[in-house]
Order: sequence, then C-alpha cells, then structure tokens
Amino acid sequence: MTVSAADVRPVRYARSRTRRLPLLACLLALAAVPGLARAQAPSGVIPAAPVYGAADWRPVPAENLLVIDTNRGRILVEMTPEVAPLHVERMRVLARRAFFDGIVFHRVIDAFMAQTGDPLGTGDGQSPFPDLKAEFTFRRGPETPFVPVAEPAGAMLGFLNALPIHTQPTALMATTADGRVHGWGTYCPGVAGMARDEANDSANSQFFLMRQPYPALDKRYTIWGRVVSGLEVVRAIKVGDGDNGMVSVEPDRMIRVRIAADLAEIDRPVVNVLNTGSAAFRTLMAGVRTARGADFSVCDIDLPVQVSGMGAPAV
Repeated sequence: MTVSAADVRPVRYARSRTRRLPLLACLLALAAVPGLARAQAPSGVIPAAPVYGAADWRPVPAENLLVIDTNRGRILVEMTPEVAPLHVERMRVLARRAFFDGIVFHRVIDAFMAQTGDPLGTGDGQSPFPDLKAEFTFRRGPETPFVPVAEPAGAMLGFLNALPIHTQPTALMATTADGRVHGWGTYCPGVAGMARDEANDSANSQFFLMRQPYPALDKRYTIWGRVVSGLEVVRAIKVGDGDNGMVSVEPDRMIRVRIAADLAEIDRPVVNVLNTGSAAFRTLMAGVRTARGADFSVCDIDLPVQVSGMGAPAV
C-alpha cells in the first residue's frame, strides 16, 4: 500500500534505528525471476571471444576502489564520487578506521540484495558519525564522463564509469541556470546503495549490494558505487532476515574492508574496466541491443573487467 503525506501520522518501524529497505520492495523482490535474460548463440555456434587492446581499458583509481574481504571471497566496488561525494567519503572514512571489519550481513534476501554495515548486527546500529544528507540525484554537466547507450523520449540511459545511469537529455543543459541536468544511478546487479530509516537524510553506515536488478529503488536510496569484481560472492552470501524470522545461525560477514590505495602494493588489487568511451564498448553495446531488442535495459550490459595483483585476501 502507499502511504501519502495526507495520512494522519507517519508509519514508524518497531525499531527506531533500523536502516532498511521497504518491506513491500522485499516481498516483490522475492517474486522476481532471478537473473536477466541473456541472448543465446544459435545452436552449434560458439561465439568468438572479443579481443581488447590496451586502449580499450580504463583503470579504476585506487582511491575509489573499496576492497571487501568476506568469508565467501573478495568483492571489489568502484565508488563513484561524482554521483554521491558525501557517501563515498563516509565509506572511505569508515574503511580507514576498520569500522566494517567483522560486521555480518544481517539482512540478505535472495533475488534482491545483501545488507551490512551495522556494528550491532541487528539492523539497529550505526557509526558514531552524523547521518548523511541524501544524494538520490546529482547534477550532470558537459564535463561529466557520461556515455549514453539509449535515448528514449525525454531521457538518456548510459554509464558513468561502471555505474549505470539515467539522466535528463543533454540538450536541456542549454536551458538550465547552471548548465547541468539531473542524473541518478539505477539499481542494476552489483550496484551499491545506502540503507536508511524513513527520513531521507538518515543514511549512516549500513549499505547494501544488489544481487539482482530492482529499479523501483531508484531515487529513493543513495547509490555510491558498483561491484566490478565479485558479484558471484555477493550472490553466494547466506540468506537471512531477522525481521522475517529467517536469521542464519552463522551469518556471513565482512572480514576486512579497506581502500585499495591504503593497501601495500603487494596486496593491492589493480582493476581495469572496459572503457565505455571506446569502440570496443560500442561494439559490445550494439550486440546487446540487437539481441535484446525492445526488451533492452542498461542492466543488460556487463562490462568486462581485468583484475590483477589481488594479493592475499584477509582471513
């Protein structure tokens, strides 16, 4: 059901500090078909693997690479400060204080997302820092490294680095006071979002990683990055949700969370993502759009990634 501002009093959660996604969204997500439809090669035909040159890759800055070592394996998240500078800075601060080390994934819903970042492990906790102002949208200017992949009437879809983006058309920049237009990330698999209470400006330290697409969350929960390596780890995290009586006896946990720039060179992963400004990306995009036809979504494009220098994950 929809609760409007006209109701007599707002709905309150039973636990005042619970940072969570709406129950309705979770129930709908459980009914979703896992995975995205992918184009199949004709029977008996093995497609040739693409060959990429050095110019086709974009290095992920070590300062924007969050390294999450879990008991299930390593997850690498490219943070996107252009979209959510306050939330990216909060993740850097908490990682550098080892705040996330040992924290469990306290709320994991299959075909939806895995949530963590609560030091209490119950959904009621947070960091000692103040809550953050919501960054549901951002202002996109001519200098923003946005690459469109589709332009439906009145909108544009594309990528800002590895992050899938919806935005107003570039042509509107000529009509706005600041020469910019609104943009926002969309919740494709691997996208990293911030959990919050009912109030928009109540995100703090709890975050979630998408196991499957769920665009109904767009512009409602701040997006701050996307998993570029380890999505299979995110999907392997043990399902459990305390509020629905499905708590895991031994929930999976983050062992160590660090900014790649802070790791010793021998332990620092080096990540390259297919450059969305390259001809190789345009070829990839055209193939996906042709295969998907009218069902095409920006979530259908999986960006190839190179990872080297992984070092030894924390155990």
